[in-house]
Amino acid sequence: MPPSRLSASSSGATTGTRSSVADACPQAALRRESGRPASGWLIRLLIGWVLFLTMMLVGRAAGLDFKLADTLYHLQGDAWSLHHAFLTEQVLHGGGRMLSQSMGVAAIFALIASWLRPAWRDWRRPLGYLVLAVAASTLGVSILKQLISMDCPWDLSRYGGARAYIGLLATRPADYPDTACFPAGHASAGYAWIALYFFCNAIRPRWRWAGLCLALAMGLAFGIAQQLRGAHFLSHDLWTLMLCATLSLLLARWLLPSSVSLAASPSSSTSIEAASHA
Repeated sequence: MPPSRLSASSSGATTGTRSSVADACPQAALRRESGRPASGWLIRLLIGWVLFLTMMLVGRAAGLDFKLADTLYHLQGDAWSLHHAFLTEQVLHGGGRMLSQSMGVAAIFALIASWLRPAWRDWRRPLGYLVLAVAASTLGVSILKQLISMDCPWDLSRYGGARAYIGLLATRPADYPDTACFPAGHASAGYAWIALYFFCNAIRPRWRWAGLCLALAMGLAFGIAQQLRGAHFLSHDLWTLMLCATLSLLLARWLLPSSVSLAASPSSSTSIEAASHA
């Protein structure tokens, strides 16, 4: 082989080797990602919030919360007949809460196992993110519920309760008790798992949409159940969805830069496969 071709081949092989070694190291990928501009995702997030707030204002002007709640209330015979129904209260409310809590406990145990088993070391960061994101979402919604006093539909005279409706930004009468109906707490037990999208994107990208669909299905089921019981308006659930999605995204950008995929790393894939068969 001519020297020039040999030199070119050697150079190409060296470059390819360096590239593959760098790609095989998640830490190197993290360093590369940290040096890239991150304004694009932030702009998209801000646009998303602008669109969301616009949708909330339009929905409020159109009275969508009341229109939907009126329909559900009338369909149940002008009463919240499903308030204590087995499906809505025992299965979707009580059982849904236990399901989300069990998933959280499983994630915590998996995180602990990743520190005890060297073969699982590549799962530590994604699992740490998952536990933190789910906890932050549920805790964040819970804190807001304690800080913001808004009545549930079943508290309103319009739906058989004893109080008039007071809007989110309106001054609440001094003789009205503090309530905790906004945002939707139970829906957060499902929407908090939107973090599964970013978790799966880090370990098995092909699973990320399944993880997202699971979270959305849980959030929708829990939210609809509470609306049927008279516990929340539609906007309460939408605020919870947006808050959980935002927290999951912010924490993912901090802990799991979007271009990093452990599944694309040969060493990581080997470790993960070994762990799954251990």
